[in-house]
Amino acid sequence: MITAILDFGTNTFNLLIAERKERSFNILHSSKQPVKLGKGGIQANRITPDAFERGFVAIQNHMETIALYNVDEIRAFATSAIRNAANGEKFTEEVYRKFGVRVRVIPGEREAELIYKGVRQAVSLNESYVMILDIGGGSIEFIICNIEGIVWKHSFELGMARLMELFTLSDPITPEEIRALESYFMDELAPLLEVVKKVKPYTLIGASGSFDTFHALILHRKGMEADQFHGREISLKEYKKLHRLLLRSTAEQRRAMPGMEPVRVEMIVAATIFVSFVLRACQIRHLHHSEFALKEGVISELVGI
Repeated sequence: MITAILDFGTNTFNLLIAERKERSFNILHSSKQPVKLGKGGIQANRITPDAFERGFVAIQNHMETIALYNVDEIRAFATSAIRNAANGEKFTEEVYRKFGVRVRVIPGEREAELIYKGVRQAVSLNESYVMILDIGGGSIEFIICNIEGIVWKHSFELGMARLMELFTLSDPITPEEIRALESYFMDELAPLLEVVKKVKPYTLIGASGSFDTFHALILHRKGMEADQFHGREISLKEYKKLHRLLLRSTAEQRRAMPGMEPVRVEMIVAATIFVSFVLRACQIRHLHHSEFALKEGVISELVGI
């Protein structure tokens, strides 16, 4: 059976097409469309008319790709921007009317569970506890887990699109603005920091999204080719070099960086400040990157792995 998974995130709408087998799957296609669904309305919990249209264009593009494959079923999932928007239901109704696709709006805890199931297909887990981080536009998911399962998970309304509307950041960002963001993170992440004191997960696994961009930027800076794996360790030394570069950069400079996704130009600075804060506050010793996240978690669950 061939299944298409649509993941309607706040920044991007993602598509995965996979052939389901007995306790395994084979990826036939994976792609993303920039949407910025939360732009201009996320703090008011509303999807703007412009964002509606960007969403429909992205879905139309994905449906054209789906038509190229002999797909047996389409499963669509929506996360933070849609589940929190007062007109989120209207958006999903319009998606069904225009495209015949029913959208499942999932809560943050379920989102975290699916992210875990996707990540463990890309990064080998063992008995040691690790922390998975998925940075979205509307929400951020933390999952503390090991090979046996999840011991703690939480979805924070701290997505990058929300931060960009809450904070006015200079170009390039100033030290005062960095301190203001970090102070905000310290307050908002108090539940996480309490758990980390007890569990002590010394490895952070960054799932998809911003971490895809971090990995691509580091590869280009080092003149390296992409590997064939879906998960790998990222040198903390190289990440910190990239972090310092991003803090000094202007939007124009970031836009010209090889490996930079255009949709992340505005948000990547806030994202790297967030990741750097987590690395420091949680005393992380190892950083990994997983290309797999929610949509791969859906497929993993469907085939029972």
